[in-house]
Amino acid sequence: MATASPVVPKPQIRQTECFIGGQWTPAKSGKTFATVNPASEEVIAEVAEGDAEDVDAAVKAARRAFEDSEWSRMDARDRGRLMHRLCDLIEEEAEELAALETLDNGKPIRDARAADLPLAIDCLRYYAGFADKIEGETIPVRGNYFTYTRQEPVGVVGQIIPWNFPILMVAWKWGPALAAGCTIVMKPAEQTPLTCLRLARLAQKAGFPDGVINIVPGYGPTAGAALVKHPDVDKIAFTGEHLTAQTIMQDASQTLKRLTFELGGKSPNIVLPDADLDAAVAGSHFGLFFNQGQCCCAGSRLFVHESIHDDFIDRLSALNTNRKLGNPLDPETEQGPQVDRNQFDKIMSFIERGKSEGATCLSGGSRHGDVGYFIEPTVFTNVEDEMAIAKDEIFGPVMSVLKFKDIDEVIERGNQTFYGLAAAVWTRDVAAAHRMADALRAGTVWVNCYDVFDAAAPFGGFKMSGQGRELGAKGLNAYLETKTVTVALD
Repeated sequence: MATASPVVPKPQIRQTECFIGGQWTPAKSGKTFATVNPASEEVIAEVAEGDAEDVDAAVKAARRAFEDSEWSRMDARDRGRLMHRLCDLIEEEAEELAALETLDNGKPIRDARAADLPLAIDCLRYYAGFADKIEGETIPVRGNYFTYTRQEPVGVVGQIIPWNFPILMVAWKWGPALAAGCTIVMKPAEQTPLTCLRLARLAQKAGFPDGVINIVPGYGPTAGAALVKHPDVDKIAFTGEHLTAQTIMQDASQTLKRLTFELGGKSPNIVLPDADLDAAVAGSHFGLFFNQGQCCCAGSRLFVHESIHDDFIDRLSALNTNRKLGNPLDPETEQGPQVDRNQFDKIMSFIERGKSEGATCLSGGSRHGDVGYFIEPTVFTNVEDEMAIAKDEIFGPVMSVLKFKDIDEVIERGNQTFYGLAAAVWTRDVAAAHRMADALRAGTVWVNCYDVFDAAAPFGGFKMSGQGRELGAKGLNAYLETKTVTVALD
């Protein structure tokens, strides 16, 4: 007789201070802020609230480590070994890290275990293998000269990460930066600072020299802005929404920092009439409702051909009938709460707007329970392209379903957005799949799948969904500068 898995106990909270130059220290102002459990609305811990003074200390520590410490003189293979050692330690503490991620973010423990931790470890190991394979090239030039290039680390990098995948975003940012030989000042999201701080402790335990990794928790307008404006930061890597990225571009213009942005999306997910309906229904459901809909690439605009629309929607809605919402530390839970009250209120306002603009709320549409920021999985039909729920990034468990008649029409409508992060196509027609992959203006196009990520595959967006790429060799290149050396042979 099968028995239910026990609820995972709450993890211990160990690191809540700034991590600067290898030292744990309170914010210089003495201020703290609360990080809240979104499932219970209870305060988990008070965390140091860093600001400009703390950022300045962290940047100075990172600069010293970049120019004058053993890190700057370290053999590339030894950098890779340190990164592998960090991965070993993450694996040893994976269960507690998954629980900490769940407690602070609200994602189901089953997802933290199956996705966030394994993907983070894989990303760091991928880049650990890259550390000693960064190569320049020799170039034939006119005259009696020997010309070659070197690939050198860009320097001190500021990294600002979001709250939806805290551990994974640390790996996406740390991996290429460390492999390249950069030093880091990171600002985690104020909603979810705890796993980032724990990973800093593991990096210290792994043997990274003091100052290579620095963490300053705090708010965007204070700590984040100070990091962007700091004259001794060489690059900013930011994941978040486009309005913040626009502010970062303005603030970084005075120092001409290198910038990479991975921003939001309103991704078209297109189901052609010949698609495998079972696979398309399951993939489309996962592509929106995974992580409580809090994914930048979520397939929130679901285009279904009119000939299969009704059957498709019946199957899709059935998947939400018995979906288990509740304590995210329960391994049986499928959907946790939204990350905080602000996000909860934003999503509920979009749901009300969808109803008022004439869309049909087929399922969900309400708060779940009385405690925690839970929202029922919501499906809207009879959605028109100009409705707010079809245009704006909701970042929650709200799916908009739109009918279409032919490929030309759906390509045009799919591209009618200032976003361009991802798209998907479901079809058995190989020619149609490639035609649509070519025509859709998005940084990633999935065919007969959704949310398939690999550390080797570049990820990023067209248009207002960002600039530059993360992951793969292109993600590494964003942390490198090319130096040309020419030697006269006469």
